[in-house]
Amino acid sequence: MKNPYILALISGLLLAASWPTYGISLIVFIAFVPLLLAEYSIRKSEAKKTNRRVWLVGYTTFFVWNLLTTWWIYNSTGFGMLFAVLVNSLLMSIVFLLYHLVAKKFPPKIHYVFLPAIWMAFEKFHLNWDFSWPWLNLGNVFATSTHYIQWYEYTGSFGGSLWVWILNLGFFNLVLKYIATKSLKSVQKRLVFNLLWIAIPIVISLLIKSNYEESGKEIEAVILQPNIDPYTDKYYTTNKKVAQILMDMAAEKADENTEIILAPETVFAKSFRINDFSEDYTMYRLRTFLKRYPKANLLAGTSFIDVFHDPKEITSQSNQYNENTWYNDYNSAFFLNATTDSIPVYHKSKLVVGVENFPFKSVLEPLLGNVMLDLGGTVATKTTQEDRTVFSADDYKVAPVICYESVYGEFVSKYIQNGAEFIAIITNDAWWGNTQGHKQHLNYARLRAIENRKSVVRSANTGISAIINQTGDIQQTLEYGVQGSLKGKIHLNNKVTFYARYGDYIARVAVLASALILLFAFTRKRKL
Repeated sequence: MKNPYILALISGLLLAASWPTYGISLIVFIAFVPLLLAEYSIRKSEAKKTNRRVWLVGYTTFFVWNLLTTWWIYNSTGFGMLFAVLVNSLLMSIVFLLYHLVAKKFPPKIHYVFLPAIWMAFEKFHLNWDFSWPWLNLGNVFATSTHYIQWYEYTGSFGGSLWVWILNLGFFNLVLKYIATKSLKSVQKRLVFNLLWIAIPIVISLLIKSNYEESGKEIEAVILQPNIDPYTDKYYTTNKKVAQILMDMAAEKADENTEIILAPETVFAKSFRINDFSEDYTMYRLRTFLKRYPKANLLAGTSFIDVFHDPKEITSQSNQYNENTWYNDYNSAFFLNATTDSIPVYHKSKLVVGVENFPFKSVLEPLLGNVMLDLGGTVATKTTQEDRTVFSADDYKVAPVICYESVYGEFVSKYIQNGAEFIAIITNDAWWGNTQGHKQHLNYARLRAIENRKSVVRSANTGISAIINQTGDIQQTLEYGVQGSLKGKIHLNNKVTFYARYGDYIARVAVLASALILLFAFTRKRKL
C-alpha cells in the first residue's frame, strides 16, 4: 500500500471536501477509507511502535480536516484557532488510536462495531464537557443536503454519523477485497450493497419530504438585521441608540398582523442591571413602540449584569471585580410586549469555550489566572440556567435559542419538550468575517428544523438572517453584511418528534457499546 501519511493526507482532504458549505456531502462516505487503509497496513506490518505511527497518521488526517474547515476562527483570534484545531485534532486522533488498540485484539466483527461506537461516544462527550466543540460532528456534514436526511426527525444528527461510518467501513472492506483478489468481479456484490446503503436512506428521505405538509396556524414574523460591527461599533453604541435603530427597521416591515419581531444576540450590548431591567427607560420606549402593533412581541438579545457583595452568593460562574465585589454576567434573550410589565428572560446556557466560560475554572484559574480569550467583546465567565425557557404569547410558544446553542441537537429538543411551537435563533456571527463560519452556522440550523419539525426564524447581527421551514428548506435570507429586515409567515407546530422526545439515544447506545468493548479489550491479554 502507499505511504500511510499520504493516505492520511488524502482522508483529511476528502473530509474537508465533503464539508458544508462548499463541499459535496456524498464524498464523506469514502473519506475515511484511505485512513483506514493506512491503519490496516501499519497494524499488519511487522514494525514496532505501531501505536505511535497510527496516532501520527490519524493526527495528520484530523489536523488537515480541522484546519481546512475551521480556519476562519482566525478572524477572531489566532490563538483560539490554533487551540481549536490542534486540540480537536488531538482528541480525534486519540479516538482513532483506541480503535487501533482494539483492532489488534479483536476480529473485524467486533472492531467494526467499536469504531462507529467510540466515535459517536466521543461526539456525545464533545457536546457536554467544558471544552465542547461539536462543530465537526459527522452528522453535521449533511447540513446543506437536507433532502438526504429527513429521517433525522427519528435519529437526530447521530443517525448521520452512524450512516457515514457504515459506508466508510463498507467501502474499506471492498477495497481490501479488491487488493486481495485483484478482481473487479469479486467486489461487485459489495459495491451494490454499499450503493444500496447510500440510496435507500436517501429514497426514504425523499419520500418523507414529498409527503410532508406543513399545517397549523400561520403567524407573521419580522426579522431584523442591524449589521452593527462588533469590533468598532457594537460595544460603543448606547442602548438608547440601538433601540431607535431597531424601531426604525421594524417600522419598515411590521403591520397589524405581525406577531413576533426578532432582533439579534446581545444587540443591547451595554449591560442592563438585571433587577432594574423592567423599569429601564429603553424598555419603556420599546413598549410604547409596540403599541402600534397590537399582536407583536419583541424577542431580542441583551447583556445583563448582577452585582453583589455577599460572598455567600458566589457560584462557580461568578466573576470578581475587586476584593469585596462580585458579579454575574449574562448573555440573554428577553420577550417584550406592550401590555405586560414583567419581561420573561432566558439566559444562554451553552457557552463558547474561552469566550463565555472558563473551562475547568475552579482548577485552572488559580494556576493560570484569567486567560479568557477576547472573542466576543467580553472576557467574563457567563452565568447560565439549567432549564430551557419557552416564551409564551397569546397565540404561540417560541424557543429562544442563542447563537452557539443551535449546534446542539438534544439541547434544542428540550425547548420542544417544554412546549415550543417554533424556534427563534438570535446570533452574532460577525466575529468570523465573511467566511464559511457564518454559512456553516446558518445551515446547522436546518438540522434543528428537521429534527424537531419546527420552523426556524433566525436573526443574525450581520447575517445571514433567515426563515427556514419544517423540512429544513431556507425560504428567505438576508445576505451577509447588509442592514435590513425580512418579513414572512411561519407555521406553528406542537408535534413532538421521536427525536425530540428521546434525544441522542443512538449516542447513548454507542457509549455503552464502546465502554463494554474497551473494558473487555483491556482485560484480555491475547487476541481472539
